[in-house]
Amino acid sequence: MTLILQHDKRTLLADFVLAATRHQKIILSDASKHRVALSRKKLESFVEKNRIIYGVNTSCGGFVSWLVPIEHAQTLQENLINAVATNVGSYLDDITVRAIMLARIISLSRGNSAISLENLEKLIAIYNAGIIPAIPEKGSLGTSGDLGPLAAIALVCVGQWRAKYINGEFLPASETLCLANIEPMKLSFKEGLALINGTSGMVGLGSIVYSDAENLLTRYIDFSALSFEGLNAKGKPFDPRVHQMKPHKGQLSVAEQLWEVLKDSKLIIDEATIENILREEINNNIKQGTHQIEDAYSIRCTPQILGPIVDIFKFIKQTLEDELNSSNDNPLISPEDDEIFHNGHFHGQYVALAMDNLTIALTTLSNLANRRVGRFLDARNSEGLPPFLCAENPGLNLGLMGGQFMTASLTAENRSLCVPLSIQSLTSTADFQDIVSFGFVAARRAKEVLQNTKYIIAFELLCACQAVEMRGAEKLSTVTKTIYQQIREIVPFIKRDITITDYIEKIVSDVLTEKLFREHRNSTRTLQDTGLLV
Repeated sequence: MTLILQHDKRTLLADFVLAATRHQKIILSDASKHRVALSRKKLESFVEKNRIIYGVNTSCGGFVSWLVPIEHAQTLQENLINAVATNVGSYLDDITVRAIMLARIISLSRGNSAISLENLEKLIAIYNAGIIPAIPEKGSLGTSGDLGPLAAIALVCVGQWRAKYINGEFLPASETLCLANIEPMKLSFKEGLALINGTSGMVGLGSIVYSDAENLLTRYIDFSALSFEGLNAKGKPFDPRVHQMKPHKGQLSVAEQLWEVLKDSKLIIDEATIENILREEINNNIKQGTHQIEDAYSIRCTPQILGPIVDIFKFIKQTLEDELNSSNDNPLISPEDDEIFHNGHFHGQYVALAMDNLTIALTTLSNLANRRVGRFLDARNSEGLPPFLCAENPGLNLGLMGGQFMTASLTAENRSLCVPLSIQSLTSTADFQDIVSFGFVAARRAKEVLQNTKYIIAFELLCACQAVEMRGAEKLSTVTKTIYQQIREIVPFIKRDITITDYIEKIVSDVLTEKLFREHRNSTRTLQDTGLLV
């Protein structure tokens, strides 16, 4: 398949992630080519008129007040991309690099950045060829855009730095371009700036993380139903009629999905049954009943806990898609208005806030899963299950006790990672870049929290399957029976103490990770499919 970029049409986030993940080839529409060329021509006319333009006949960053004659354009632009290519650490994975490259191409293709059509087409050719620049993951301020990550790409475009091609080994960029039969770019005024000055790093990484997190949230609602069955929970709190009394859309949608999934379950308890039992027990004496009329919050309040996450995911998705479809560098040239705008569109505060919200939402998810694990393993709260779900010889066998160590540890770790990065601004560049977003760092952190959350949920699933097998897996609902069977293909019913690390890892990789990343997109429901994001 091919993704056609048109400057006057939005690229949907789902299409963007699909293209980056499967490395779909991209084509620039004729209309977009015309607009890109027109933008460049307009900038050239401004240069002829001796207009003072940042990054064209001025230096950059802390040297903004220095004037640079136009005959030094190529040197200035190449010096710029070398000077800011200061990221450190491990290299980003191939999918993330492709997403960042594609995000930059989409922004430049809107025709407001005044890059030459020739160099934009070279960038597209490099992407289409499958060349993967080496991008160290740490060091971006997120303002003036993602300078470090994007500079690593820009350096490869001019034949410097290093990149992977064909055999997966890093080679000098000049060799990879030669192998792909692509001539290195020659940068003229503003072109180096156009390649590096923007939010494409945080958008690319953030979109990949969000897509995976969206898949996890969608499935977690059904996973919750399986846990409820394992805990013999009461179903009435999910009746949509009561949730219509509190007009939060996310909460209602979660309740409706749970209600639908659990409708044919024989493990969910009818509240009326409990009421009848307690009615028989009540008399003139104050005493403890044999049952309780309500379940704990980690069960009963699930729509109220997951609902806000569903709603905040809508904001995150909208923010990423808006940023993806923006011209986010400085300065920008408007051919229609015959004007140049010095601006701050490179600032990543929108994405930084979105990624902070994603981290908080995922940590809330891990809090919920961790508390359910606690209920499964504590015989006082598990509605008749054995301590630590130990199937036989308790005391000699420890059951699933050890798994809770991991979930508690990762839950605490996630909580520690929730300090907002979007407020951690530090001034730099001689106080010129005096307030920055750290949007790329926030996206990296969201990725780490997502992975931790998957491990916690994987263990909750393992506990839920152990519990329902003790109660009778044949009583599961139609939907949860499918989940149960999927987990049972990975991990058997645990009768004696075994090491479960490999089982947890496989549940995470085969069940909890976005299937798009494993070339099985068609079998994965998204929040859009379920109606939760409509």
